[in-house]
Amino acid sequence: MAAGSDPSGNTDTAENRHSRVGYWGPLIAVSLAMFVVSINSALMNVAVPAIVAEFDTTVTVIQGAISFYSLVLGALILPGGTLPAIYEVRRVMTAALIVYAGGTLLAALSWNVVVLTIGWSLIMGIGAAVLLPLTYTVLMFSYEADNRATALGLLAGVSAVGAAVGPIFGGAVTTYASWRWGFALELVVVGATLVFVRYVSAGRLTDTRRSLDLGGTVLSIAGATALVTGFLLSGKYGWLLARRPFAVGGVQFNPFGTSPAIWFLGLGLLTLAAFVQYERRLERAGRSPLVPMGILMNSRFLSGVATYSVRSVVMAGFMFVVPVYLQSALGHTAFEAGLAMLPYSLATLIFSTVTTSWRASLSPKTLVQAGIACMGLGVILLYGQTSPEQTIRGMAIPMAFVGAGLGLLMGQLVNMTLSAVPTANYAEASGVLNASSSMGFSLGTAVVGSVLLGRFYGSVVDGVLQARNATVSVEERIELVLALEDAAETATEATQQAFLAQLTPAERRLLEGIFETAMVDAQQAALLLLALFVLLLLVVSTFLPRQVPETDESSESLELAQEPTSDTSEAAIED
Repeated sequence: MAAGSDPSGNTDTAENRHSRVGYWGPLIAVSLAMFVVSINSALMNVAVPAIVAEFDTTVTVIQGAISFYSLVLGALILPGGTLPAIYEVRRVMTAALIVYAGGTLLAALSWNVVVLTIGWSLIMGIGAAVLLPLTYTVLMFSYEADNRATALGLLAGVSAVGAAVGPIFGGAVTTYASWRWGFALELVVVGATLVFVRYVSAGRLTDTRRSLDLGGTVLSIAGATALVTGFLLSGKYGWLLARRPFAVGGVQFNPFGTSPAIWFLGLGLLTLAAFVQYERRLERAGRSPLVPMGILMNSRFLSGVATYSVRSVVMAGFMFVVPVYLQSALGHTAFEAGLAMLPYSLATLIFSTVTTSWRASLSPKTLVQAGIACMGLGVILLYGQTSPEQTIRGMAIPMAFVGAGLGLLMGQLVNMTLSAVPTANYAEASGVLNASSSMGFSLGTAVVGSVLLGRFYGSVVDGVLQARNATVSVEERIELVLALEDAAETATEATQQAFLAQLTPAERRLLEGIFETAMVDAQQAALLLLALFVLLLLVVSTFLPRQVPETDESSESLELAQEPTSDTSEAAIED
């Protein structure tokens, strides 16, 4: 008789139910952590107007705090991801959650912008930089085979749901209560996560004692910081040639007429190259590098990282352009934009969990590529629908296609990528994977965002000139576009209305139509660019291995120390 069953044949005993909770406890813990981190950024974006009004500041200042959060996350995610290779996994997760909770509490109680920035951008950013890669690490050593792919797929679905629920949740609490309640409710989720952390293994990934690679940590932080800064500056100042002067402390920095973005990007790439050389020398000297060279020389792992990074570019662009279009061109609120994203999120959640068994008849690579094709179809359908008459209901099918594609590929892709490395290196591999994904998200937002907004402002200027039968030089047109950007700040419905309110009725009627046409044109251009990125994603995916390794060292389970409350045996779930 199986352990945990009773003589009457009823296998749903209290002991068995506890065993199931113990087995899936690590998945519940990391899913809650992923959910709270996913809704966090969306909550902050929706709450910007309310925070500006309460602190009597400007949109630029709050957007700076949001950018700083991205900077902290991108800079620390690689060293943060390697901590489970040095310290006990459960302790790392517990400490990260406590840090995140401390930042959340400070943000909720903040009395000025500086305190809010310290709590949200800095402290919560540090916690998130450890939690995000840790989620993959925990699932990789807690589960095997189909259960592992299911867990990773479910985690991807939770992330998608969090990204969609964020605007709905943020819009509701900001409208009917206060943006502070959003952070307070995040604390409740963190508390629930801490309850399930006890099911996470208390052991280490390896018996080998390691120390933190300080030199590699400094170089990786410097390189990532420079790259993210370059991405953040590219939209406003240009990628290569300066679109406008860049000054720090009254000192202008535009050598040879170039944008500061290209210098930060170049510095970042050079620093990361120095990081790789430093890590190689450290390993040759018999010391422990931040990232073992075997990981960076693993072709199966690198093909997965490349595919995952391009996927991040696509999804970052998608998550940027769709909400902006819904609010600016179609006039929906942030709450309604979140509702429009639900088919995408639900499809991701469903397909990421129900398609695990398909590996018996289709290879993981085939599932990944089918998912990419599904995403591309959804983007093309959205492009064909784009018009001022487009409705949220009509967008449901294309959004579901994109979500279904993401669900098909995410669990399989993460599983095949991390399974390509030895189990003892899951933490470092997860750190590299998440760091590359963070860079991909920053790049996708910068590239697709600059195309969307650049096309929008340019179309507005062209529409006004055409309406007035005016002709200007290329240089004068650029100056007009920049002046409009500075006047409107962003292409949201609120800023458009604020800008229009300053005009005469005749000018207002003219510009309302021009704004609508310009945003439709910009959305189509951005979706075409996303379609090209999806095509690139399909090309990169051809380098993926056909199957997930099942017999080599990378698939062996880790024998981590377990406490009595943490029953992670496979038999427990079969009782």
